[in-house]
Amino acid sequence: MIRSLLAVAALALVPSLVQAADARRDAILSDYAGQAKKADPAFAGFDAKRGETLFRTKWAKGDERTPSCTSCHTDDPRNPGRNAKTGRPIEPVAVSANAKRFTDRDEVEKQFGRDCKGVLGRECTPIEKGDYITFMAGQ
Repeated sequence: MIRSLLAVAALALVPSLVQAADARRDAILSDYAGQAKKADPAFAGFDAKRGETLFRTKWAKGDERTPSCTSCHTDDPRNPGRNAKTGRPIEPVAVSANAKRFTDRDEVEKQFGRDCKGVLGRECTPIEKGDYITFMAGQ
């Protein structure tokens, strides 16, 4: 009985793990890890909890219309969002709802470049980028 329940539970996880895995996303994360290690030799890996904190924190130095990532992406990153400045619809940021997220290096850098400045009032660090992607890959 317990083995059957464990097997069912394990199978239930497979689709989300398969969906979260993407060689292009992994390569982007690997690049950010290399940058993070270069900046801080003690870097030990990305952390989804730090990524969630980055996503949910209300920052004070960015655009007042976008004090947090949730301003555009909603509290649930699996839901569609809306640009707080233009009203333009935004596809879900969570990988489970949008498997293409974080797979195009140029698009990822463009989004982080614009959104980090708008929300945090500064560039995101490689650790912040990797933590954010790690959180979203688990959503």
